[in-house]
Amino acid sequence: MKRYFEFARHGTSYRTETRAGIATFLTMAYIIVVNPAILEAAGMPRDASITATILSAAFGTLIMGVYAKRPFAIAPYMGENAFIVFTVVKGMGFPWQTALGAIFLAGVMFTLLTVLRVRSWLANALPLSLKQSFAIGIGLFLTFIGLNQIGVVALGVPGAPVALGALSHPTTLLALAGLLLTVWLLVKRVAGALIIGIVATSALSVLVGVTRLPQAIVSLPPSLAPVFAQLDIAGALTLKALPVVVIVFVMAFVDTIGTLIGLSARAGLLDERGNLPDIEKPMLADALVNMFAPLVGTTTCGAFVESAVGIEEGGRTGFTALVVALLFLGALFFAPLLTAVPIHATGVALVAIGLLMVGPIATLDRNDQTEWIPALLTIVLMSFTFNIGVGMTAGLLLHPVLKVLTGRGREVPAAMWLLAGMSLVFYLVYPYR
Repeated sequence: MKRYFEFARHGTSYRTETRAGIATFLTMAYIIVVNPAILEAAGMPRDASITATILSAAFGTLIMGVYAKRPFAIAPYMGENAFIVFTVVKGMGFPWQTALGAIFLAGVMFTLLTVLRVRSWLANALPLSLKQSFAIGIGLFLTFIGLNQIGVVALGVPGAPVALGALSHPTTLLALAGLLLTVWLLVKRVAGALIIGIVATSALSVLVGVTRLPQAIVSLPPSLAPVFAQLDIAGALTLKALPVVVIVFVMAFVDTIGTLIGLSARAGLLDERGNLPDIEKPMLADALVNMFAPLVGTTTCGAFVESAVGIEEGGRTGFTALVVALLFLGALFFAPLLTAVPIHATGVALVAIGLLMVGPIATLDRNDQTEWIPALLTIVLMSFTFNIGVGMTAGLLLHPVLKVLTGRGREVPAAMWLLAGMSLVFYLVYPYR
């Protein structure tokens, strides 16, 4: 088993990888309840969606761990689920069954492009500056999410969309205490710092009466029947639904590339050219789960940025992902206990790891404005639009255009033009508010 996961080559162990898997799972377990709650707004039964969410996460993460051998967890994407519910279903009037059909078609295209090595060709053509910006942007995105979850950043008013939260609120005070503990442990290089931070914040919340203990620990999985195999592929193949398929495809396509490269950069898995060796394998895991997820009844899945938490704990091989997959399967029966972890506790971990991931911004080449400006635009738009895909497509579009405008068009490979074209299509068909 050790040889299979190459522990020696990565300088890791069963203990380290297990701890990393637990840390990743605890940080992303919120998806078990949050994703079904969002999908319910589209008319999808919440209980069935819980089972669909868990099965999709376990399926994709298991493939990522055993086949791709990478420490990345897969689950339904936040952002894409909201896009499906509030834009496609509520805004454009499509049934949720048709939306699932569009996701399935995107998954089929992902699989074909991965098998034909088109996706790896595109990923390897990315300039180093954009690859670095993906990792930094994800770090800022995680920090922003975490600050919102712990109550430091709150929604503002028109003209000032964000504001300082109520720092005197009990959950915010608890989270700040947990964050201070977590950062101190990270600085002291204490193993399991992020897990300790999450557990300590949760335990303190229970002790002071802010968080309630779960009413049950074990429960049977809800039936999958109401959402299983309900996808409408024929409806997704109509001309009217074509923009939905295109947007789902492009959003998931760039999200996956950016997330894989960003996480791999943090884990030290990229080669000297900034490429991820055998990137087709984790991409295939992502592609296959996007055919499985709509079949069992949930939305677009992919590598979760919260995997950075496990990476920070030392996870470097597929064994980390295997642990996460097994924990998701266990969640089928222990969902009441696992979902009792308060959101301000997981927010602590997101802020801590996000701050660490932003650090490499100093490595960007600020002497070449044709590299620096697209990279910086990518970083800031990920957070300012609350959408990783928007940030990446903006950078992918601006980079080659800026090269041409400055007389350096020959530096742009053909694959980058294809990515720029996909990004342009994304903005042309996107259903703006």
